[in-house]
Amino acid sequence: MQYELRYQVIEPKRQTYQNIIDRLGDQPASRYLEATLDVEPRENFHYRPTWAADRELYDERYSALRLTDPYAYTDPRQFYYTPYVTNRAAMHDEFGKTLGYLEQRDLLAKLPAGWRSVLASVVVPLRHYESGAQLVTVAGARFAYGTSLEQCCTFAAFDRVGNAQMLSRVGIAMGSGGGDQLKIAKQEWLDGEHLQPLRRLVEEIMVVDDWAEGLLAVDMVDSLVYPLVYGGLDEAALLSGAGAYSLFAQHLTGWFIDQRKWLDALVTAWATDPEKGEGNRESLARIVTMWAPRAQDAVSALTAVIDDQLPDVGRAAALAAITEIQQARWIAVTGGVA
Repeated sequence: MQYELRYQVIEPKRQTYQNIIDRLGDQPASRYLEATLDVEPRENFHYRPTWAADRELYDERYSALRLTDPYAYTDPRQFYYTPYVTNRAAMHDEFGKTLGYLEQRDLLAKLPAGWRSVLASVVVPLRHYESGAQLVTVAGARFAYGTSLEQCCTFAAFDRVGNAQMLSRVGIAMGSGGGDQLKIAKQEWLDGEHLQPLRRLVEEIMVVDDWAEGLLAVDMVDSLVYPLVYGGLDEAALLSGAGAYSLFAQHLTGWFIDQRKWLDALVTAWATDPEKGEGNRESLARIVTMWAPRAQDAVSALTAVIDDQLPDVGRAAALAAITEIQQARWIAVTGGVA
């Protein structure tokens, strides 16, 4: 007796979940969309926060910046848990390889004196800035309304921890007794005159009630620190015999480029929202007016030290140019209100 095997195709009754069908129609959806759209609860909460009895656990009123539909915004990187973890594992693996190369040849300890001074007094202490920025970003992870927003903040908060760890590993790799450099960096953060404007700024941002305002205030610092301290010094290092600095700085520059993708898209979504865009632009203008000058003052103190130790790199002039670019960016976003 012979048997014939046949394949039978069973058509699914639906191609994705009902909440996705309600939004996009009955068509195949990406894993990102299925893990994101309408995931945050909107009703049937057991209690209100005891410290804010007029709010729900998830409430859009935690920020002045709102979207008519929070799920109109989606992460351009399409990150949910699995691709995020995979991407960042690869990124830190590459950083580990770079650091291993630097340690094997003791290249950080062999940097020219000026570069070692900048690394010890400016760059490694920024691990404490990253820790403060992490706490600010965690507020977004808790209070942002809509999974599409809060998961971006969650991943960014983990990124900040990773950035602080990378800078800590650089400090250890500098030599001079291993962890001693981290103690020096902490003391610089606590007492170094050039770091106090930045420290004070970060601590004040940490207690801002509006999670989105805090996030943008940190971004205004990022938008100056990363191009100046990592991106700008990267090229200068290559031209002045400090290639070891360039090797690790490129990883932080790469992170900042990735950070810009989701955050710039979110600011644009706020500014162009069909119903709440006008109010959002006014709030954005207020935030820029309040925090941008303070960010510039804080970073100016860092550039003064860098230019003192490395007279040829011209960070003060670069800060002026970068500030102009950022001002133009915010004017474009707020429709000329800023």
